[in-house]
Amino acid sequence: MKNLILVGFMGTGKTTVGVALADSLGIAHHDLDAAIIEKEGCSIPELFARHGETYFRDAESRLLSQLLDDGPQVLTTGGGAVLRKQNVEIMLAKGTVIALYASEEELIRRLENDTSRPLLSGGVAERVKTLMAERAGAYDFAPIQVDTTGKSLEAIVDEIKAQVVERAKDGKQ
Repeated sequence: MKNLILVGFMGTGKTTVGVALADSLGIAHHDLDAAIIEKEGCSIPELFARHGETYFRDAESRLLSQLLDDGPQVLTTGGGAVLRKQNVEIMLAKGTVIALYASEEELIRRLENDTSRPLLSGGVAERVKTLMAERAGAYDFAPIQVDTTGKSLEAIVDEIKAQVVERAKDGKQ
C-alpha cells in the first residue's frame, strides 16, 4: 500500500478522517501541521506571528517530503500545502492523494469558533469565502475527491476505502 495523503480546505475534516482511516486500515497516521509544531517548538499561530507565512510554507515543504518517505501511512496536510507546485508533485509521486471538500456553509459552521487558524483572523465567514475563491481549483489535482458535507465519519472512511480499492484494481494506485 502506498501513502494516502489527505488534502483540502481547512475544516473539511482531514485530521479527523485521517485518524479514522489510518485506524481502519491498520497503518500509521501523521499530521503535517503537528509535525511542524513539534519541529519548530511553537504553535502555528506563533510561527506565523514570529516568522510569517513564507517561513511556515518552507517548513511545511521540507517536512512533507520527509514524512512521505516514512510510508505507508495516512498523512493529513494543512489546507495550504497544495499552494506550492513542488508539494503537489511530491504528493502525487509518493502516494494517492485524496481531496476532501465541503460546502461553504458547512465550512463556516465548522470553523466559526476556531481560534487556532491564523488565516481566519478578521472574520470567519468573510475569510472562508475569500480563501475559497483564492484556492478555487487548488485541490482538483487529487485523483480521489470526497464531499464530507453532512456525512458521518464512517461513511467518509468507507467511501475513501472503496475508491482506493477501485483505483488499485484499475492499476492507478
